[in-house]
Amino acid sequence: MTDPTAQPDAEVIALAGRLFEAARGGDAGLLAAYLDAGTPANLTNDRGDTLLMLAAYHGHAAAVTALLERGAEPDRANDRGQTPLAGAVFKGATEVVDALLAHGADPNAGMPSALDAARMFGKDDLVARLTAR
Repeated sequence: MTDPTAQPDAEVIALAGRLFEAARGGDAGLLAAYLDAGTPANLTNDRGDTLLMLAAYHGHAAAVTALLERGAEPDRANDRGQTPLAGAVFKGATEVVDALLAHGADPNAGMPSALDAARMFGKDDLVARLTAR
């Protein structure tokens, strides 16, 4: 039985750090390889940000698609209630918005929702994209 008080080993922490950096940097190939080898698609950091959240927020459509195709949850919110779609809307990353919508992301999920964020920031083109689904 695993000890619930045991701390993760330094190598595991370092690997997770590299994967979060790969998501921020948009390294779709590296992310796909690790997920294909068994890394959890919804790996989460200490703020509740998943790999998908980081890739979406930083505008990397290919990485977002790779993660979604390997089981990442499109509407999984971080500890602040923000979803990957809302992050992409905030950044104006239309290719990421389109990839998330194509994989079933809900424009009304999260707080604020992607739709609310688009309206709040006057991004009428994204409001149209989010309501056209």
